[in-house]
Amino acid sequence: MKAKRPAICGVLAALALIFLAAACIAPSGRLGLAAAAGLFPAFAVVAGGLKYGFLCWAASGLLGVVLMPNKGIALLFLTVLGLYPVLKSPMEHIKRRWTEWLCKLAFFNVALTVLWLLFRGFLLLFLPHVLENGVLLYIAGNIVFVTYDIGLSRLLTFYAKQVQKGLHKR
Repeated sequence: MKAKRPAICGVLAALALIFLAAACIAPSGRLGLAAAAGLFPAFAVVAGGLKYGFLCWAASGLLGVVLMPNKGIALLFLTVLGLYPVLKSPMEHIKRRWTEWLCKLAFFNVALTVLWLLFRGFLLLFLPHVLENGVLLYIAGNIVFVTYDIGLSRLLTFYAKQVQKGLHKR
């Protein structure tokens, strides 16, 4: 089984790149496709552990920055949408629920601040004009992030129970 883990990680990184490429060329739904690309590093965590999740994220993120025509999508994946699903697992091992959520929200708000300060030009390409105001961006962003986290948890639970179980039968 250990020999399969790097191969699975490579396949998952390639799938993340495919979704990033689709996000670059899609006329709409770019954020959704970029968020879907973030599922693959999370699947790598389930399939092989945290190390493989980080490898999948790093490989797909760095290749995305180099290869994708839309650097904003790749940067968003590299800073938030690909990294958070990997960090989600250790955060969810925190025993106190409020501390877990504090860590998750802190990660998101720090990442959003970095994106806002360093890559505002790229970030503004994805946002409705009403969210160009920083306060509204943080309010809406945190609401979307919490919803995303809950949905991601449900998808990962399904993956761990159904898909991984099917892979181990082979």
